[in-house]
Order: sequence, then C-alpha cells, then structure tokens
Amino acid sequence: MKLTSALSLSLAVATVALLSAPQATGQSQVDNAIPADMAVRFAGKNGIVCGTVGKARYAENSEGTPTFLYMGGNFPRHTFTARIPGEDRAKFKPAPETLEGKDVCVIGSIQRDASRAEIVVNSPANLKLATIR
Repeated sequence: MKLTSALSLSLAVATVALLSAPQATGQSQVDNAIPADMAVRFAGKNGIVCGTVGKARYAENSEGTPTFLYMGGNFPRHTFTARIPGEDRAKFKPAPETLEGKDVCVIGSIQRDASRAEIVVNSPANLKLATIR
C-alpha cells in the first residue's frame, strides 16, 4: 500500500511541476521536488515541497490568525507545515481547509521551525493542487 501511495505522489509531483513551471526549466523543477517528510533537510533554500495535507487548520484565535496545512505525517507528528498568514487568507478561494486529504505542492523559501520545516505561503500561486493525468 505504501508503495502505491509513494508512486501516486511521485506522479502527482511530476505533473504539478510540469504544469506550473516555465517550459525551459520544466524538467529541473520535476527533478527538484522535495517530499514533505524530507523538507527539513532543505531549510534555508527555496524549493517545491509536495505531500498530502493530513490536517488543515484555521487558527482564528491565534496571533496573526494563520491557516496551517500539515503534511509529511499525521498531526501532531507531521514534518512539514505550509502556513498562510491571516492577512493573506482572503486571497485563497476556496478556503485552504478544503485541501485536507489532498496532494499539494508548496513553492517558496523552506524554513526550519523546531524539528519541522515550514513555508509561508502569501499567494495562491505558491500552492498547487497535485493532479495525476
């Protein structure tokens, strides 16, 4: 079962990278996609991190009212978070919580947050739904 999931995710990553990257760099984007559970190894670099959103949470009572997309394992033992600041949340239609259970790729600067990796997502252009064609 895990092999099937890994293969599906790999195909999804390849499709997203090809569809969202400029023609001249399409193949290098595919080669450089980072699985969510390995993103912490790339802290301090820009990249494309892909995985299944295990849990999505709008923290409306937290400072900055962020939305969190937890990937790379089950919350709270996940390895990667895509964080959408509250001030940017309105840009995302439909609401980011609808991505729970779906394969996505996040593009941006990978930062380290304790033992996890994180990308702050300020634009819908940096969050892609992964689809297999």
